[in-house]
Parts: sequence; C-alpha cells; structure tokens
Amino acid sequence: MANLRDIRRRIKSVKSTAQITKAMELVSAAKMKKAQNQALAGRDYADKLNNVLVNLKENTEEESHPLLAKRDGSKELMLVISTGRGLCGGLNTNLYKAVCRDASDDAEYVTVGKKLRQTIGKTGKKIVADWEVADPVPFNDAKPIAKFLTEKFLSGEYDKISVAFNNFVSTLTQTPTVVQLLPISASGLAEKQDYEGVGTDEIGETDKAAAMNSDYEFEPNADGVLDKLLPLYINFQIYQMLVEARASEHSARMVSMKAATDNAKGMIKDLTLEYNKARQAAITAELLEITTAMKAME
Repeated sequence: MANLRDIRRRIKSVKSTAQITKAMELVSAAKMKKAQNQALAGRDYADKLNNVLVNLKENTEEESHPLLAKRDGSKELMLVISTGRGLCGGLNTNLYKAVCRDASDDAEYVTVGKKLRQTIGKTGKKIVADWEVADPVPFNDAKPIAKFLTEKFLSGEYDKISVAFNNFVSTLTQTPTVVQLLPISASGLAEKQDYEGVGTDEIGETDKAAAMNSDYEFEPNADGVLDKLLPLYINFQIYQMLVEARASEHSARMVSMKAATDNAKGMIKDLTLEYNKARQAAITAELLEITTAMKAME
C-alpha cells in the first residue's frame, strides 16, 4: 500500500490542478458569452443585407460580377480558422479532418490561429499567409483577411476560395464546417446560414417576396450597388465565421476544463479513500503490535 506521505502529496497536487482548471473554466465561460453576444448582434444586419442581395440578384444578370463568375479551373485557396491555444478537446483535430476531407489535393492555405498552422506546416502543405485575430474579434480584423482573399481570387491566381471553421451550435456542440466563399453562388447568395447567426434555412417565401417587391432605388444602378455590396458581404461573412470559431473555442475549452475539474474531484475522492484505508491499516497494525507485546509480557 502506498506511503501516507505520498498519498497526501498526490492529493495536494490534484487539488492545485483542480483550482487551475476551475479558473480556466470560468474565464472561458465569460469569453464564450461575449462571443455569443457578438454573433447575436449581427443577426438583424445580416437579415437586412440578405434582403437587399435578393433584390439585387433579381435586378442583375447571372454572373454579372467577377465575384459571382464561376471558373473552369480547380486551384483552391482555403482559409483555416483554428485556435491560438490548446486545452479545447478535439476541436482542432475534428476541424483538420474536415479540411483533409474537403480540400483539393493541390490546395494552398491561409491560416488564423497557430494550432492548425503548425499542423498544416508539418504536413508540407503550402501556407500563403497567416493572421492573428484579437479576442473579442473586432470587425476591422476581418477586413484585411477578406481583402486579401478577394484580391487573390480577382487576380486569377485561384479559382476557388473556401473557409474551414468550427460552427458554434451550442455549448456542447461545435460542428467543423467547410464552405465556399468565392465565387459567390448566385443561387445561394441570399441563403441564411448557421454562421450568419440568422437561421438554418433559406429566406422564407414571404420574406423573399417582400425583399423582391421592396421599392428599392439603386443609384447609379443595380450593378454599381452590387459592386459595392458584395465586398461588404464577404467582409461580414469572414467576420461572422471568426466570431463563430471563437465562440466554439471558448465553449469547447469551458467544457474540457469542466470535465478536467470533475475528474480531479473524483480523483481526490478516490485518493482520500485510499489515504483513509492506508491510515486505518497503519493504526490496526500498531494496535496488533501493542496487543502482541502485551500478550508476550503476561
């Protein structure tokens, strides 16, 4: 049976670890709430933007804008949004599996977050650029990323731009998601997406009809407005994906730290029981020695 001093040392060590994981759980919970609030704050804006895009799509020709034009090539650039730190369960591992499954064989990468940047770099795949994003995510941090991806697409260097990120569903559920950013699908331009924070289905027929029948006046014309609005749409898409990924990170880390804290408490309970058994055994042995000695003296 283990020495009593060793058991006490292990109990003290596990208690210290439990205090750390509990503190990290509370910090992640607070950060997750801020990230969720960011996503909720963009819902009304996304809804109105989608309505305007529906109307614009009906007033312009298919693939009338370079960002809408489909290409025959298959050269792909993928933006991968991972975490900057670990201790968040299988979040990054699951995302990397989705990247390997959906990315083309000759795809090149732009990364946000060092975890998958390191993983992708170790596999020998080409990383074109890497970005760091503050926490909470400011909208201005999304602009240079969106501009970089748009310029790479418009220059003809890449035929397809994709984004891989963890979509926040709930505190316990984060879904690895890979979506096509460019070219923008004209048929899916006004779809409501999970990562936009505005629902999971297409705009309802009533809302779609209302958007199409709204009395919009485009100045100078619909094509000119589309030229200004699509870059804004891309900026908002990137921003919302960053927010969803950050909310997923904090929620996954909170759940992982809670599980670690619970496991530590269970270990402390088991060690305490083992300590009490060892202590009782030591007391019993001493009593037996005393009794034996007394019998020998009779």
